[in-house]
Amino acid sequence: MSVHKDIALDEVRKFHQDTLPDGRFVPGTTEIWPAGAVLDESDRTALVEAALEMRIAAGPSSRKFESRFARKMGRRKAHLTNSGSSANLLAMTAFTSHLLEDRRLRPGDEVITVAAGFPTTVNPIIQNGLIPVFVDVELGTYNTTAARVAAAIGPKTRAIMIAHALGNPFEVAEIAQLAEEHDLFLIEDNCDAVGSTYDGQLTGTFGDLATVSFYPAHHLTMGEGGCVLTSNLALARIVESLRDWGRDCWCEPGETNKCLKRFKYQMGTLPEGYDHKYIFSHVGYNLKATDIQAALGLTQLEKLDTFVDARRRNWRRLRDGLEGVPHLVLPRATERSDPSWFGFALTVDPEAPFKRAELVDFLEDRKIGTRRLFAGNLTRHPAYIDAPHRVVGDLTNSDIITEQTFWVGVYPALTDEMIDYVASSVREFVAARG
Repeated sequence: MSVHKDIALDEVRKFHQDTLPDGRFVPGTTEIWPAGAVLDESDRTALVEAALEMRIAAGPSSRKFESRFARKMGRRKAHLTNSGSSANLLAMTAFTSHLLEDRRLRPGDEVITVAAGFPTTVNPIIQNGLIPVFVDVELGTYNTTAARVAAAIGPKTRAIMIAHALGNPFEVAEIAQLAEEHDLFLIEDNCDAVGSTYDGQLTGTFGDLATVSFYPAHHLTMGEGGCVLTSNLALARIVESLRDWGRDCWCEPGETNKCLKRFKYQMGTLPEGYDHKYIFSHVGYNLKATDIQAALGLTQLEKLDTFVDARRRNWRRLRDGLEGVPHLVLPRATERSDPSWFGFALTVDPEAPFKRAELVDFLEDRKIGTRRLFAGNLTRHPAYIDAPHRVVGDLTNSDIITEQTFWVGVYPALTDEMIDYVASSVREFVAARG
């Protein structure tokens, strides 16, 4: 078998080399995507090897990735999931567990979040019967502030769940301090920010729980996939149970009695000795990833530092290339942070002599991909208009983002030539209308 596998993998490597694109950049013709996976020969080979070995469910590769990724991120536990959205759902749901006793979140409790973002930061709040409390963000950083969060804390507030916007850390140390002072849970949605630091500390290490996405647009990819990170072993156990159907048993598939409770335990009104594998202590889900995904994650993880460096380099080059361009709000890093950028946001001044749509059309015609800053002001979307929520302060900047903001890419596959073309195109458009 090993000889046949070696031959097959050699052929995979040859196939990869034979099908490499020529890499030639033709301005106005070559697509400059805002985001995408960066996959090499080792990634393709790892995927095929996992498939040859028929590792079709979660297994050794999943556990190896969880261990290595947790160590890389400075956390004690990482639990793989089938998406970053699932990771957010598990993280929020974990705080409703009966195992937290008096600290558990109950329907009607409030969770502070931001109005401008991606829905899956907010959806788990609503899906658990909790009430989102929306605060505004700053233009430029696209994050909220500790002062805004502090002003939103009320008698029903029990948690804070915020994403680091486009890889730019929010004031996470100050907000973690607020959470501690008010006995609130903190979830960091770190899906866009793997590798970012605040005060020299990795984002994803400040909150009780943090989440990561491995969708192709993100810093690492497994195709689909996500992760919940924590150093709190009690929370880790709850997350694992919720992910794995709500099982009370923590034995991996194929393990028979690692928990030492298989036929020697009693819970609920079940008979003594009922098989622990089939005792359910949470109303859970099946949100596991597979070993095929984890095999790709392992080879991607080896390149994480390189990817982060490339994102920072591309962002800086584009920022320098656009310095001084009028009528645009350029992005800036949150003070005391070193972002691992997900994208480069641009906000058109409402008083500018051109509209966002005109600039976006100009760039798209040149094959420069653009994206809105996700949903903009979520409270204006049909899905949330009638959902119970509270707003603290105004959402002026969230509305400006909805009307005036978009972002372009800085991901590692973009070359200096591409970044310079993006900058020169923006300059050319603004100069023609300014």
